[in-house]
Amino acid sequence: MLVLGGQVLRGYWDPAGGVVPPGADGWLATGDLGALDDDGYLTITGRKKEILVTSGGKNVAPAPLESWLRAHPLISQCLVVGDRRPYVGALLTLDAEGVAHWRRMRGGNVAPAGPPAGDEELREVLQRAVDEANRLVSRPESIRRFAILPVDFTEEAGRLTPSMKLRREAIMRDFAREIEGLYAR
Repeated sequence: MLVLGGQVLRGYWDPAGGVVPPGADGWLATGDLGALDDDGYLTITGRKKEILVTSGGKNVAPAPLESWLRAHPLISQCLVVGDRRPYVGALLTLDAEGVAHWRRMRGGNVAPAGPPAGDEELREVLQRAVDEANRLVSRPESIRRFAILPVDFTEEAGRLTPSMKLRREAIMRDFAREIEGLYAR
């Protein structure tokens, strides 16, 4: 998104380079991506720096998929991956209260013996959620595989910012093995 007008600041502070002014024509690049609807309303769809480019050259904005999946009652967090990869994948963390409630409603044990990734019934429910999210995007942008992580992303673990945004690099570093597993088979 580019913005122009009297309300636009004279630049923004970049710790590496000092004040970054708007372009010569006065337009300021926000770093946000957006789409205008038929009525002229702007919807912010993500950040330019978060765009993934698959090995097939498809640009993928992870934010719509991540937001849709985070709205599911069993999912706490979602990180979409796929930069320079053959397809898009996702790391999912579970909402402990949501999963406990779901299990109670199904008459099951609230805390099963095995890890959540091994719970086939839970995996099927999450697959349906991923399938629903995939309806928002084209086939090349859709999530083909996902991993259920054993821990949630937290600020204390360095995986979320204080404003609850994903620290993508930290998550990808900490769960590199799980990400590789999405592409191993």
